[in-house]
Amino acid sequence: MSGLQVAWFIMVGFFIAGYAILDGFDLGVGFWHLFARKDSERRLVLNAIGPVWDGNEVWLLAIGGCLFASFPPVYATVFSGFYLAFMLVIFALIFRATAIVFRSEHPSKWWRSWWDGAFAFGSVIPSVFFGVALGNLLRGLPLDDAGNYTGTFADLLNPYSLLIGFTGFAMVATHGALYLVLKTEGGLADRARGWAQKMWVFYLVLFLIAGAVTLVAQPQLIVNYNSLPILWIIPALTLAAIVMLGVFNMKGEAMKAFYSSIFSIIGLISLSGSALFPNLVPSLDNPQLSLNIMNASSSPLTLKAMLVITLLGMPVVIVYTVWIYTAFGGKVKLDEAKY
Repeated sequence: MSGLQVAWFIMVGFFIAGYAILDGFDLGVGFWHLFARKDSERRLVLNAIGPVWDGNEVWLLAIGGCLFASFPPVYATVFSGFYLAFMLVIFALIFRATAIVFRSEHPSKWWRSWWDGAFAFGSVIPSVFFGVALGNLLRGLPLDDAGNYTGTFADLLNPYSLLIGFTGFAMVATHGALYLVLKTEGGLADRARGWAQKMWVFYLVLFLIAGAVTLVAQPQLIVNYNSLPILWIIPALTLAAIVMLGVFNMKGEAMKAFYSSIFSIIGLISLSGSALFPNLVPSLDNPQLSLNIMNASSSPLTLKAMLVITLLGMPVVIVYTVWIYTAFGGKVKLDEAKY
């Protein structure tokens, strides 16, 4: 195991966390969009993410690029094994993007209702299926000697992966509602605070259940945590962040609640990474067939070159992200709504 391999394991986790934080609230907003009471409120909800949603989805491409460059066998196994699931997700994301653009192209009620449904569908499906994918990785996949996935699409929808999928959905739904509290005002903001509080209960309960089940489903977690006990601080801080986001939301401290939600997402990604390490795709039946950072990485030269390129480009992405959120900060107004 080399430092470059560990660095790329962390780098992939960084991009996954970035996507979950940024596009996570977009997906959550898509779910709550249907709960807005009238067309003007739905326009406000869409406008809250209008300037940023497409940029947020770029992080998903970064994840794929990182895997392809650093761990090609993992990219091949995951994208071929999850092919049908990923096609459903991509179809949903296309529907979602199309709905945002087309919704206000015609004033009729049936037209807007259709695209509102498409927007919600395109937000909920990825929210659940990304969690399902993570659940299968934590549980392990049936692999052959060549590292190919030997199961079926139905096998991916096992009870544990669905539990992680619904936990992920609760996470982004809570995150999205908190974002709406920050971006809207009046009655809509008040209801968004209520939405966040209700979904927070499910988020907390599902996290506790998923954490307990993961201790059984992923024995590597116990091995890693017992070998380095300081890692137990990760689930402790994650639980604290989830609890505090609910406390801050009840107190009406929207910004603190939203940051707590961000920290909870970072904690969940860190918890998943620490449970998997050094594996990337554990084998369900034979641990010897697992793809890990040693047997699935690119050459040292490739890892080094790509790391330099990534470290040079990452500050540009971060600065742009900070700038865009600063430029479009503050509450959205109805007369500014374009969607």
